[in-house]
Amino acid sequence: VVKVKLSSNNEIISISMEDYLFGVVAAEMPALYENEALKAQAVAAYTYFLIQKEGNADKDYDITDDYRIDQAFVTVAAAKEKWGQEAAKYENKIRSAVKTVKNKKVTYNGQPACTVYHAISFGVTENAADVWGGDYPYLISVDSNWDKLQENYLSTAEFSSVELKEKLSDLVSISDTKTNVIKDIKRTKAGGVKTLQISEKSIQGSDLRSALNLRSANFEVEFKDGKYIFTTKGYGHAIGMSQYGAHYMAMQGETYDKILLHYYSGCKIE
Repeated sequence: VVKVKLSSNNEIISISMEDYLFGVVAAEMPALYENEALKAQAVAAYTYFLIQKEGNADKDYDITDDYRIDQAFVTVAAAKEKWGQEAAKYENKIRSAVKTVKNKKVTYNGQPACTVYHAISFGVTENAADVWGGDYPYLISVDSNWDKLQENYLSTAEFSSVELKEKLSDLVSISDTKTNVIKDIKRTKAGGVKTLQISEKSIQGSDLRSALNLRSANFEVEFKDGKYIFTTKGYGHAIGMSQYGAHYMAMQGETYDKILLHYYSGCKIE
């Protein structure tokens, strides 16, 4: 039994592991993705659940449905409503994937790995240490060049100088709205913005991304006619498994275990 705390009303529901994993895969990955990608997602979700459950051992729930701190989850009813006429087909497809990899997990040195994932990488994944610090020997930068083929790989977001000032008010005080206040962008090896200067203050790229709700921290900035135009690559934090990358690898005939071992370096499937 899995105890899930719902962020909408703080209710704790108890469901089977199979229903929980169905709900995570349905929420986190497009159901039209390849079967082997769905299996990889189910194993990553199960492994990540094991990590989070251990961390919540002193609480009255195992995990939340808040994707910002755990991983997303939808009920069967909500998933069916989202899928409409395709509901029966997609439910069967995801349930089959979940059943096929039941109890499979990703391990590193015999322990469950922190199997984080994201929608679309930059074309390579990030070194976790470059973004989060700490030591994650299996969350290192790997090739995911095929992500550049995804139709939403590039995106743009535009803000006036006044909008930028307002949205970043919790991070920095901006007095100049006439000239470009963003300077000295420093990047990780994978291309994500690590730090940048705004009005002479150093800001984390991830903090700017959150404040502006950008699709990723890999962005270019153009200041033109009093507006800031951000062009981003990828979608998500770019650490661990790329979900589109998993889909593409599956389309090329790779199995779920090969996909997982590509993105989680030096790990095993047990």
